[in-house]
Amino acid sequence: MNNQLLKEAENLHEELTKWRHSLHRIPELGLHLPNTIKFVKEKLSEMNIPFQEYNECSCITATLGQDGKCFLLRSDMDGLPMREESGEPFASQNGCMHSCGHDLHTAILLGAAKLLKNHENTLKGRVKLLFQSGEETFDGAKAAIESGVMEAPHVDAAFAMHVASIIPANTVIFGTYPMAAVYGFRIILTGKGTHGSTPQLGIDPINTGVHIYLALQELIAREISSTEEASLTIGRFDAGSVSNVIPERAFLEGTLRTFKPEIRTMLITRINEVVHKIAETYRTKVEIEVLSDVPPVSCDPDMNQEIVNSILDMDSKIKALPLYHVMGSEDFAFIAEKVPASYFGLGAGIDDRSQWLGQHNPRVRFSDKCLPLGAAIYAKAAIDWLNTHS
Repeated sequence: MNNQLLKEAENLHEELTKWRHSLHRIPELGLHLPNTIKFVKEKLSEMNIPFQEYNECSCITATLGQDGKCFLLRSDMDGLPMREESGEPFASQNGCMHSCGHDLHTAILLGAAKLLKNHENTLKGRVKLLFQSGEETFDGAKAAIESGVMEAPHVDAAFAMHVASIIPANTVIFGTYPMAAVYGFRIILTGKGTHGSTPQLGIDPINTGVHIYLALQELIAREISSTEEASLTIGRFDAGSVSNVIPERAFLEGTLRTFKPEIRTMLITRINEVVHKIAETYRTKVEIEVLSDVPPVSCDPDMNQEIVNSILDMDSKIKALPLYHVMGSEDFAFIAEKVPASYFGLGAGIDDRSQWLGQHNPRVRFSDKCLPLGAAIYAKAAIDWLNTHS
């Protein structure tokens, strides 16, 4: 099929951009995406593509093709609880934001659906499209799997992509372990509140939290070799409401990101030991809650190369670079545990590189130029994989 799909996708650029802007205006959070789901269902219905809605996890699957092996294409749809400052004319006004680019992902998969529908009679098997919720909270993929999205028809392989705001258009990146495991945790410290003038009458959870914060940083600095890959971040430290009162409680929340299971196990053990010993030292009660526990994204090297070949077959000028290995995390990892999978990055940097910002920034912007290429890559990868493995 060579570059035919890419040409067809480029002809959809205006429509894909319109879809993406509409989705960007209505970001929703977690496992409850009613307006986003409504939009996706409307577009699939217009394309005459049958779909199934999973209300319990706010996901949709749509299947094209005929009997045979099944190739899954997945895009996530949820946004983040942050106020947008991008200045885009289609910016969200509801207090949330698509600052990670999931609006592009949704539009891209809808574009792939349209391309695949046009070639449905040539498919040597089935393509299942998964529009997934809850990636930002790391519970969407697991909820989707538990709801049965990998069955009926049974999925044999899976592919997903993520746009990147600091990679130029017409570029894709890939790797065997593109994304790290994540262990998210909350530390709840309970002391004894008192007036600030009489600290000796209380137990200060802020003081305990400060010592815990510093000690956790030292786990990376002094207990992990500099040649290993590990990141430990405390992103929330919350306590008190007025300046002259020692509060009853303090909260710390953080994430640990690793690739090697043995490093992860050791650090989780040490986090628990350090937190409990310091709390004991300062007479503070402590609880540790697990907020997330996601493995690294593991990709099949042969499948990676198959998809790279499919991309270059469309246009040899596309840059396909084996550079995807970052400390970010993705719940697509749960799907990649079930079947052979690939996970690529897709360049979505705007033309003015001086304005590039990383994802999860309230001012981040993405280029719509990546939309046709993303849709074509999804469609071509699915068609080629079925042709090879049918």
